[in-house]
Amino acid sequence: MKSRRQEEILELIERRNIETQEELAEALRKRGYRVTQATVSRDIKELHLSKVPMGAGGYRYGKQRAPEPAVSERLIRILRDSLVDVAHAGQMVVVKTLSGSANVAAEAIDTMQWPEILGTIAGDNTIFIVVHDHIAAFDVSEKLKALAISTDRDGPVA
Repeated sequence: MKSRRQEEILELIERRNIETQEELAEALRKRGYRVTQATVSRDIKELHLSKVPMGAGGYRYGKQRAPEPAVSERLIRILRDSLVDVAHAGQMVVVKTLSGSANVAAEAIDTMQWPEILGTIAGDNTIFIVVHDHIAAFDVSEKLKALAISTDRDGPVA
């Protein structure tokens, strides 16, 4: 049942602009699935879905592009291990790392290819990330914070 529901989710987000978890849950209910917001939230995490920009503004759920596994896993481990703090303001996210780690951490962020990120600039222990808007800044900072506290050491966290 779970795998079929997740296939439905992928089909729904491919065909429609689904902007919220509740909208996704409602679409699944209309297709006969009995789901809660918590179930949909877990499915989104397991499917590595993220918010991607829509052409006319706003964000919808979409599938992340997979980075190159061998290199990206090491880079993400370095990012996770060197991350000290994350903050956001306006269209910018500021990431503090251990001294000397920012360049490699920024490379890890670039490798993840998050669609809301326009670019990164790294110094010795600070990374500036420019994103599409303040909503994307919040989303990216939350993803990075989740990455830092993640116990999943096998690969990128979405």
